[in-house]
This record gives sequence, structure tokens and C-alpha cells, in this order.
Amino acid sequence: MSPSMNNGMRVVRRALGVCAALLLLAGPVLAGQNQPPQPQDEFVPVGNSPAPEQIPAAPLLIGAYIVVLGGLFFYVLSLSRRLGAVQQDVQRLEGELKRRGRS
Repeated sequence: MSPSMNNGMRVVRRALGVCAALLLLAGPVLAGQNQPPQPQDEFVPVGNSPAPEQIPAAPLLIGAYIVVLGGLFFYVLSLSRRLGAVQQDVQRLEGELKRRGRS
């Protein structure tokens, strides 16, 4: 592997590490919002039942957007670095061809 590919892989590994850390930190916060229902000791008629559970969508949606956009950002960053390395290789090869007189 070339040094530029090692740098690109290093960036991808760091991005995955950051995403994993965010998920580990956000997991307990998001999980603490939903409390399990209390067990019932007796029959409860349908009209007296509590409101149905509702999962808060906003934190989950924001978290999903952060993960997807963060992954996309690091992917584009990785592609730009690899493209720069390829451009340097092409320029080096063009220079060698010009020196040999084959342009």
C-alpha cells in the first residue's frame, strides 16, 4: 500500500471510531427516555387504559442524520485525499515522459 492509502485508511478508522464513540455515549441517554410500563395487579377496562407508548422520534432522527452525514463527510474527505495522490502520480509520470522526450 502507498502512504496515501495508509493515510486514507487511518482517516476512515478514526471516523468509524468517532461514530462508535458517539453511539456509545448517546445510547444510554436515548434509552433512559423510555421507562418500562408498570405491571398491572388487576383488570383494567379499555376505557381506563393509559395512553399508548410513544417513542421520541426527534433524538433518533437527529442521531441518524449525524451518523449518515458524518460518514458521508469522512468518505468524501477520504476520496479527495486519494484523488490528490493519484494526481501527484500522474504529474510525476508526465514529468518523466517529458524528460524522455515522448510528449
